[in-house]
Amino acid sequence: MGGIIWLASYPKSGNTWMRSFLHNLIQNRTQSVHINELANFTYGDSQKYWYEKAYGKPLTGLTPEEVMRLTPKAQEAMVRSKPESVFVKTHNALIKNWNVPFITPEQTAGALFIVRNPLDVVISLAHHFDFSIDEAIDFMNDPQAQTPEDDYKLPQIYGTWTDHCKSWEKFNPDFMHVVRYEDMLFKPSKTFGGVAKFLQIPATKNTLNKAIKQSSFKVLQKQEQKDGFTERSDKTEKFFRSGKAGQWKTTLTDDQVKRITDVHSQMMAQHGYL
Repeated sequence: MGGIIWLASYPKSGNTWMRSFLHNLIQNRTQSVHINELANFTYGDSQKYWYEKAYGKPLTGLTPEEVMRLTPKAQEAMVRSKPESVFVKTHNALIKNWNVPFITPEQTAGALFIVRNPLDVVISLAHHFDFSIDEAIDFMNDPQAQTPEDDYKLPQIYGTWTDHCKSWEKFNPDFMHVVRYEDMLFKPSKTFGGVAKFLQIPATKNTLNKAIKQSSFKVLQKQEQKDGFTERSDKTEKFFRSGKAGQWKTTLTDDQVKRITDVHSQMMAQHGYL
């Protein structure tokens, strides 16, 4: 395609799983690609490295607005780093910050948007950020929800789960493919085959099935147990926790379910979660 192909999702919705599948499919190795190689294959839109590359030096002394205005040049640097299309992970909502779009249209080729039932997302979110379930619900329902800046990443702005999903509906539908986490889990051949077709990646049935197996949750989990995962939050013991769907049925109270569905029922219904 050329340009950036965005791998977009609300946090803890299957983005890393998708990245692993794509890397295994494209590399087509005998052995599974290791999770700690994923950063070489897929960039992160909030990585300071690209902004420093665009600025020509460390970002020290710049205001948040000045940093945000470097976004188009940072994304241009990502595109120029490879002769072919480049995959870039983002958890940001498709909005503007300081009147600068998080996604630069001129550098964009297309997008995969991955969505997951928020009743399950909230459980994974709680583990990832070391929140209680109720704190995770508050975060998911907060229109101002974002993560803070750290040594390596810029702040990421999410908004509510519904706001996040709704923002990505503005992306040109001819160049975006929507994938449900649950379909990745229960209909892998059809779902991942659809992804390969959308991205125009030639894949035989055998290479597709091999990539699906090589990026299975069990494989990723074993890799993390053995070698750790460089992208794991320092607030949690493991990144790959369970990889299941429907855990909310035995984990959330009726009140917690209501707090989520009261806010997100329309978007949940749209994606088949109600």
